[in-house]
Amino acid sequence: METRAPYVLIGSFVLAAIIAVFGFVYWLNNTGGIGPRTNYHVQFQGPVPGLLVGAGVLFNGIRVGEVTQLGLAPDNPRFVNATISVAATTPVRTDTKVGLDFQGLTGVPVVTLEGGMIVAKSGEPLTLIAEAGAGQSMTQAARDALRRVDTVLEDNSGPLKDTIANLKTFSDGLARNTGKIDGILAGLEKMTGGGAPVQKITFDLRAPQSLGPTGKTLSASLAIPEPTAVAMLQTQRMLFAPGGDNPGFADFLWADSIPKLVQARLIDSFENYDIAHAPLRTSDLGQADYQLLIDIRRFRIATEGEVRVEIGLSARVVDKNGKVVASRLVETSEKLDKVEPTAAVAAFDTAFARIAKELIGWTVQAA
Repeated sequence: METRAPYVLIGSFVLAAIIAVFGFVYWLNNTGGIGPRTNYHVQFQGPVPGLLVGAGVLFNGIRVGEVTQLGLAPDNPRFVNATISVAATTPVRTDTKVGLDFQGLTGVPVVTLEGGMIVAKSGEPLTLIAEAGAGQSMTQAARDALRRVDTVLEDNSGPLKDTIANLKTFSDGLARNTGKIDGILAGLEKMTGGGAPVQKITFDLRAPQSLGPTGKTLSASLAIPEPTAVAMLQTQRMLFAPGGDNPGFADFLWADSIPKLVQARLIDSFENYDIAHAPLRTSDLGQADYQLLIDIRRFRIATEGEVRVEIGLSARVVDKNGKVVASRLVETSEKLDKVEPTAAVAAFDTAFARIAKELIGWTVQAA
């Protein structure tokens, strides 16, 4: 039995293939980038390193065509003539700027077109003149810049030598007078209050050691919080009345701020009186039965009339419920023969010893 070939099917397939090929060619020529083209003549006024036939043409960064021809200008071999073919719809004008750009890591050259407003007359051949130095690569630009710098240095070699010689003379003069300059700078530092800070001398307040025989002792626990005081007394400096500073006390500092120093030495004094019933700080563990609250009123050197050290405290004994059990003012002064730190501290020690003894006896009776 003879097989009958499907001639109609084969013929239809061949015809469809031919139509598809023609359709592809039509699309490629009209919409695929090989449609209607316009050729333009471009002239570069210098070398165009690496530019080849087939290199891209970009208009405002968009590829619109290729370089189709390259050659040297017959009337001036320094110039390069090129023919570019771009899409007919590209808005090339007579004043369109032409340049050469190097793209990618390998520096592939492309012709660049940008802007333009003046429309060429109909039928007039359009020649685009590239900007001077358009084909200059980054390496060549760097060489030209270095060449110009070298020219400037060569033209000014004499003044540069004189300037260097003057600098050397100036530096030699500074080296010879280093000692004098250091002295001048040190004087300026002292005059303006600069330089290394002056070392302060720290003085402590001494708690009384000999408080006599121990009589009545504390029958309940006692705490001595940090005394209260006005802002002026929250300092480590020596205070004077009337206000002001004494030059002899410029480097003077108490071992701590006055309220903290009074608190510490009062606790020391109670311990020296009866170590078995020593008072606590409010930061210590446990809650005391009573608190000795101190407010510092005076802790200074009075210079009006007879020069003297003055200490004035306000004391209150408060139970754990906040009730004031007893209160009193404790004040004393000590004559100061010489207004200087060592004598002043000794006078404060004497005055504080009387204050501490009076407070201890009164507190033991009240608590």
